[in-house]
Amino acid sequence: MVKLRLCFVLLYGMSGAIFAATPLRVVTELSPPHQTMQHGEVAGLSTALVRAVLTEAELETKIEMYPWARSLRIARSRPNVLIYNMARTAEREAEFHWIGTVAAYQLGFVALNHRNDIKIEKLQDAKIFTIAVQRDDLSANFLMNNGFALGQQLVLAADITESWQLLLNGKVDLVIDDPVALADMAASLKLPEKYIRFVYAVPELAQQTWLAANIQTSPELVTRLKQAHHKVAATALYQQVMSSSYHPLQ
Repeated sequence: MVKLRLCFVLLYGMSGAIFAATPLRVVTELSPPHQTMQHGEVAGLSTALVRAVLTEAELETKIEMYPWARSLRIARSRPNVLIYNMARTAEREAEFHWIGTVAAYQLGFVALNHRNDIKIEKLQDAKIFTIAVQRDDLSANFLMNNGFALGQQLVLAADITESWQLLLNGKVDLVIDDPVALADMAASLKLPEKYIRFVYAVPELAQQTWLAANIQTSPELVTRLKQAHHKVAATALYQQVMSSSYHPLQ
């Protein structure tokens, strides 16, 4: 019995050493104002919350920014990888540990302001237009499930910046974004904000998005992160970010 206990302790210690040797990674996409790039570092509203959670959990790691499909692929395939901002869908539920919410979105259609021909009062009205969407994005999947087809209404882009470039170059009629993002996106593209307009909010795409962890991530690490998020959720910073749909932090 003593030998069995000793073997168990040794095995447990070895698994702990293996866990400790696996570096923590955090991945996301460009999505102003929640995830931005400033001076070579990932910043933004949601990033501030994620950094606060990591600090509270006494964890250090660099946040990496990639096109959404690549970030999602990394987070799905490797333990000890965190990803944000992730929509919590039925299809993804069992693939991740859900740490906590770090953003609130109201997504909808955005057009160039001079396009007076674009009038949308319900979702189906958008079917006569072309729309840039990001690969593996919630909005792309939602539209495909509601009769919008790739190669007809939908044009796939690698990330939100490419979607906006398609819009500016006249390759598509619409992109999908949040009203709070328009000022930041216009600034990043060196456009006057009045050059673009929010056309229609899609009710089904109003959501809170999450910081999530690969399903094979250590249970101890997941618990630590959830406890840290619980503490951050009680702060003024969290309340500001989660209520900033039309009023980003100054």
